[in-house]
Amino acid sequence: MMMFGAVTGAHAADMPDFLRGSLPASSAPTRNWDGWYAGGQVGQSWINTDFGGSVASLTNSIFRNTTLQAPTAQFNLLGRVNAQSSGFGAFVGRNWQFDDVVVGVEANYTYWSGLTTSTFGSLGPIQVAQPTLVLPVGATAADGVSLNGNATLKVKDEMTFRGRAGWATGDFLPYMFGGLAVGRMDVSRTVTSSVIRTINFSDGTSRSFVLPQFAQTATDSKTDAFVAGWTAGLGLEYMLWNCVFLRGEWEYVKFMPVKNTSVTQNSVRAAIGYKF
Repeated sequence: MMMFGAVTGAHAADMPDFLRGSLPASSAPTRNWDGWYAGGQVGQSWINTDFGGSVASLTNSIFRNTTLQAPTAQFNLLGRVNAQSSGFGAFVGRNWQFDDVVVGVEANYTYWSGLTTSTFGSLGPIQVAQPTLVLPVGATAADGVSLNGNATLKVKDEMTFRGRAGWATGDFLPYMFGGLAVGRMDVSRTVTSSVIRTINFSDGTSRSFVLPQFAQTATDSKTDAFVAGWTAGLGLEYMLWNCVFLRGEWEYVKFMPVKNTSVTQNSVRAAIGYKF
């Protein structure tokens, strides 16, 4: 029994640590992400532009102070359009690390090569009743409104100012972020209107004629408009070698309306950076 115990003890001493009830220490300690960093990036972006209300202010100008102003403001002449483009940019930021928790701030710039959406549409004639006109007894009147329009929006570039929070584990840093976005855009829209008034008499006859005061074309555009919005997203960084890291991320941006036009954006990016 004494010999068996001695042999068993000798074999136990040769067993791996995890078989003796304890795990070996990790061979990949958590990296130090604290400090300043900078890098470059490439990506792909998809935007959805809502032109539904883009020409409302133009039709309000054409039909101002008439019974047609309110109805035409509700016309849905243009719709939603999608577009995509590749882009490139750079970023700079600062991390603070508390054990495995990493928080930071970052400024991120992206230039898009061709992020442009455009659309056109025609509507009408839509009949709008005119009950306030002075007409012969039994007669009714309605205005047939026709609209033709087009609009274009281009996102040239954008900057985001983010707050970040991540969890450092080994060589990896998964993180989430959110903050302010500012985009530089070109926007233009045009609408052409025509109105034909029809009077229906009680004897079954009718008379139609054009209202020349509403045969107009209105155009409005703005170049290099700076549009604010908000951003949020997720990402993952990997410390490739020494202080060089790789990054992959997804970002969502929603901009405030510009010229009655709303834009939302989804982007994916790949980047390489250096932590100082």
